[in-house]
Amino acid sequence: MKLYNTLTRQKDVLKPLNDKTVKVYTCGLTVYSHPQIGNWVAYIYSDVLHRALLAEGYQVNRVQNITDVGHLVSDDDGGEDKMEKGARAEGTTAWEVADKYIKICDEEAYTQLKLLRPNKLIRATSLIEEQINFVKVLEEMGYTYVIEDGVYFDTSKLDDYGKLAQLNIEGLEAGARVEIGGKKRLTDFALWKFSPKDKKRDMEWESPWGKGFPGWHLECSVIARENLGDQIDIHTGGIDHIPVHHTNEIAQTESLTGKKPFSQFWFHNNFIKVNGEKLGKSLKNSYLLGDIIKKGYSLHAFKLLVLSSHYRTEGNFTWEILEAAQNRLNRWQAIADLRWQVETEKPQIEEVDMAWGAILSPLEDDLNTPLALNHAESSLEQFTKAFPSWGKQDMDKLLDFIDKLLGINLAKPDISNVQKKLIIDRDVARAAKDWAKSDELRDQLKESGIEVKDTDNGSIWSRA
Repeated sequence: MKLYNTLTRQKDVLKPLNDKTVKVYTCGLTVYSHPQIGNWVAYIYSDVLHRALLAEGYQVNRVQNITDVGHLVSDDDGGEDKMEKGARAEGTTAWEVADKYIKICDEEAYTQLKLLRPNKLIRATSLIEEQINFVKVLEEMGYTYVIEDGVYFDTSKLDDYGKLAQLNIEGLEAGARVEIGGKKRLTDFALWKFSPKDKKRDMEWESPWGKGFPGWHLECSVIARENLGDQIDIHTGGIDHIPVHHTNEIAQTESLTGKKPFSQFWFHNNFIKVNGEKLGKSLKNSYLLGDIIKKGYSLHAFKLLVLSSHYRTEGNFTWEILEAAQNRLNRWQAIADLRWQVETEKPQIEEVDMAWGAILSPLEDDLNTPLALNHAESSLEQFTKAFPSWGKQDMDKLLDFIDKLLGINLAKPDISNVQKKLIIDRDVARAAKDWAKSDELRDQLKESGIEVKDTDNGSIWSRA
């Protein structure tokens, strides 16, 4: 498998640290509000990456954090903690906000979107002692300093800080337009923030430096190290994490581990826009998955929309584009349902195995999901052209391939015996040229969610 590596700015061949297991860390959601569709894009791509690695024969050990403390509204360590902001907006506590949205995120990710669950999902607040110990070690190694609002990492101690984003540090310093407070350098970042002196936070802990809470970047380094070790194979996240969050993860982790490369690959997905504009509450375009469902669309159609763009290109969401994705899904579903309408069971093993390779091959080349979708569609159309010579077992195997590689589940159960009886009765009415009865039965079938088309192979049904 070849993947574009942000660290090297080229496609590199994946050679896991352990020949059989790929260690993957995925940056998780900050659980302070309801995630909108843009938040789910990264996880849909990471899910297909996970599936492709499994298809390659690897074991995948994937860990994902849940940010339930410490993520400030500004990347320069300023502003309010998003969890505290969410608690104020809902008139409750930060702990209750976290519990609420962790439950919502879990339902949307693994029940509705049908994403593969990581091996471990870990709350930042569950490893506070480990995060404090991480900072203590960095302090002993001379990488930290303390100012009025917290403990900071001293980036001047590194000669390769910013290598992921290829930052021009001198240029950043000269063009600084943000308030750096008491920091020694613009790029220095908080490891531990002190609680305000004039109020009590919902989430705060005692530490050797004073009562406070961990910096946002710290949790990922600690969760990854505690669960995957000093070095991992792939770190995933959005492109917005490159210049600050992931850059700071590398700085603190590699400093603590003696310059061991933290992650071999940095896998970053681009954003999705809505009607060509950035998602924002003021533009009223921060749609939720529930909005898609309310309009009668399938979330598998939303996944098709996302995967129709390469993960490194900018996507676009419109209701018209989603309609096209839904139509594509409907075509695929109609073909999938043909498996219930074949009589032969003559296996076409070679053709089905070729379909597996055709879909997997583009994923092996920098996760080319648009091409993989095209190959999946071609394989389904091949079944249609050969219908009814291919058997149900062939189609079951093909549908299993598509679901395993792309996470698009087309294998719905057969229609009911009552619906089948209506189709037979309609065929009898047509044979007797009782068109009124035939039309009546067609309407009954449509009301039950089944449409019937008359073909050279007899009546073919599909789900409405």
